[in-house]
Amino acid sequence: MPRSIWNGVISFGMVSIPVKLYTATQSKDISFHLLHKDCGTRLQQLRWCPTHERPVEWGEVVRGYEYARDEHVILTEEDFEKLPLPSKQTVELSAFVKAEEIDPVYYEKSYYLEPDAKGMKPFALLMTALREKNLTGIAKIAVRNKEQLCALRPMDGTLILETLYYPDEIRVEKTELPDVKISEKELQMAYTLIDLLSEEFEPEKYKDEYREALMKVIEAKLEGEELPEVAAAGPAKVTDIMSALRASVEAAKKRKKGEDEEEEEEAPARRRKAG
Repeated sequence: MPRSIWNGVISFGMVSIPVKLYTATQSKDISFHLLHKDCGTRLQQLRWCPTHERPVEWGEVVRGYEYARDEHVILTEEDFEKLPLPSKQTVELSAFVKAEEIDPVYYEKSYYLEPDAKGMKPFALLMTALREKNLTGIAKIAVRNKEQLCALRPMDGTLILETLYYPDEIRVEKTELPDVKISEKELQMAYTLIDLLSEEFEPEKYKDEYREALMKVIEAKLEGEELPEVAAAGPAKVTDIMSALRASVEAAKKRKKGEDEEEEEEAPARRRKAG
């Protein structure tokens, strides 16, 4: 069981729900160590003090805010603990909004909440109410030395807390496309392609092919084998957008037909297994 990164209370009007916060996602990226090319020794990254000309241990490190060039005010752990923020211990739901009103660019990181035994019923009540009303709760939470806007939403029988960026943290440049003439035929063909590719989102259908390919390279090197080179796909030669759309529609129809035939072949086996 992972350790909770935050313990506190969800405040829902006059109702208090004691909860624990856990990280809901993890990176599966393949990590590498930096080695010295000449001898293969793993390199060390030192915290170097140019004044004393020596490495510095973590116990000697403090955090400083630069208020003027090369001038700092030092903050201790006690200073952070004394911050007058109710969000350090309480997630107070201040508003409820439709989930679609929150643009995805605002989402930062996902966490799941777990109620204490005495908070089980009010937790279930809040989760059910949000699910039935199709709403997302908005609040603030202070975690890891930072207060963040957050959203609470129901998911798979629990509550997910999503930290959100503040508006001044979003770096989206608003640009307008120049006037482009689009014909009705082109638009209808685009609609056809979109309709053919429309389906329910099933995340289990997707996998990290880059990670799998990288592991094959690593395993081949361990075995002293050489992987065959894969020719990179060149850009498609298309004379005009309608030709590209027609070719895309035909390819999508063939793919869909193949998937339907495969599903028909697998259906009897699934029925036998269910029976």
